[in-house]
Amino acid sequence: MTDQPTPIWLDCDTGHDDAFAILVAACHPQVELLGISTTYVNASLAKTTYNTRAILKAIGREKVPVYAGAAKPFCREASHAPDIHGESGLDGTTCLPIPDVPVRTDKTAVDAMYDALISTPKGSAWVVPCGASTNAALLFATHPDLVNHIGGVSIMGGAIGDDFTDAPMGTVKGQGERFGNITPYAEFNIYIDPESAKSMLSNNTLAGKTTLIALDLTHRFLATPEIQKRMLHGHEPAPNGSQPSRVRKLFLEITTFFAKTYADVFGITIGPPVHDVLAVVAAFAPTVFIDHDGEKFEVSVVTEGPHGMPSAAGRSQCGRTIATPALPAFEGVRIPRDLDADQVWRMIDQCLGIAERQEG
Repeated sequence: MTDQPTPIWLDCDTGHDDAFAILVAACHPQVELLGISTTYVNASLAKTTYNTRAILKAIGREKVPVYAGAAKPFCREASHAPDIHGESGLDGTTCLPIPDVPVRTDKTAVDAMYDALISTPKGSAWVVPCGASTNAALLFATHPDLVNHIGGVSIMGGAIGDDFTDAPMGTVKGQGERFGNITPYAEFNIYIDPESAKSMLSNNTLAGKTTLIALDLTHRFLATPEIQKRMLHGHEPAPNGSQPSRVRKLFLEITTFFAKTYADVFGITIGPPVHDVLAVVAAFAPTVFIDHDGEKFEVSVVTEGPHGMPSAAGRSQCGRTIATPALPAFEGVRIPRDLDADQVWRMIDQCLGIAERQEG
């Protein structure tokens, strides 16, 4: 981490794990959150935009500008994940407040992203897509000059497989073990708009600035029962008789709902992976993550083959991310294999502490 906060533009589809990404991006002292654009993956655009505003209200950060972005993929139909995130995209909590600040409409999401990012010092700002890559891909296609201006891109998406890590990837009834979470081969954020993901990961200059936070890593970051207990009370023992804050209750309820759906759908019973926050942390604290001797990868995205929710039970490889060691002529994408999970949980606890002080 540097002495100066890292400017970040967060692009998300606010569901349960996105809430943690917003918490850290908005509250960690080493981050300057420039704004948030929303997209459609975990639920419809209207629902994820509302959820984003509600989480910002809950953590006392409603001044962060929110812009509604793409409502569907570049050239495919939108699909959502009610089996994991519920119909609202953020089911399972009674503590979510009604937001006061409306979504911004003075410009498009892409224009807002560009204006905020280009105003930062060259090489300092990061774009962090935690849902589909639709908004981010349109940003760089519309404003190619931004590629050389930003410091980096941190994408939560993809699944490598082939024992890239030893993380528990889960099983689906009737399908057995898999490394994807929407098909046996594909991760949902990439699968839902593979063309947009491909356009970013195939850009040599942009790829050299990109960190890919794949399921192979996020499944090493599980909110176990012990973590959930600390989430409610903090890392330090609470004074006798003290009651948990509303914001801590909110994040615990979010996590317990997520834990149940992951157990029901994927058979992971030790706690759910909290994917999206890792993409935020990778932007401002890259040393938290571990790879092998600075390895970099060329990442291709499969765009051919049957696509759509009914194909999830089939063997289509559409949306698969295939990583091969980068050749010297290709700068390559960073794909971490491990992390200091306790350090990230402590960051989350620090941010919860900052948020709960806003309640007082």
